[in-house]
Amino acid sequence: MALPQSQDQAAARPRRPGLLRYIAVAILALIVLAGIVVLIIWLVVKPKRFMYSVEDASIHNFNLTDANHLYANFDFNIRAYNPNSRVSIYYDTMEVAVVYEDQTLATNAVQPFIQRHRNVTNLKVSLTAKTVALYGSLPKDLKLERSSGDIELDVWIKARIRFKVGLWKSNDRTMKIFCSPVLVHFSKSKNFERTLCGVEL
Repeated sequence: MALPQSQDQAAARPRRPGLLRYIAVAILALIVLAGIVVLIIWLVVKPKRFMYSVEDASIHNFNLTDANHLYANFDFNIRAYNPNSRVSIYYDTMEVAVVYEDQTLATNAVQPFIQRHRNVTNLKVSLTAKTVALYGSLPKDLKLERSSGDIELDVWIKARIRFKVGLWKSNDRTMKIFCSPVLVHFSKSKNFERTLCGVEL
């Protein structure tokens, strides 16, 4: 047999929905406040897109053996521009790769550096393909491009970066940069045409 509820217990039961409503309103207020803070920071910082380009490129000591192994030296001048007036970038790691028809020919790492706001940094990167085995139609395509005097390459860059705004620093993020196509001339008499890069962050 159930015992009758006291008047105090009966009076306490309707208060629960009011408490849940209070918690929900408090959470909503915190979300709105966080959104306002993010908006204010964005309006103050006014972040702009980072810009990268390949300003110059050359290839030396090119040798494609009868066994379809490639040896070559690649030199690239990569321009990194930070147009932001309040954001600095810490490049903790950076790896540059030269790619031909989706096959990586060579890679090299760039020393960590800091790029201050409104700064242009020119990176001179040298990469060496050491007896890289080529597969499928790549040797044939590469020979044809060599005979034409020009070769179309892709430059891929992967970096671990952090942002700094005032005293605040962000967590690590991965930045991917794609420069394609980079038309490299075997002859020094031809002028290099600047290649703009896409950025994925």
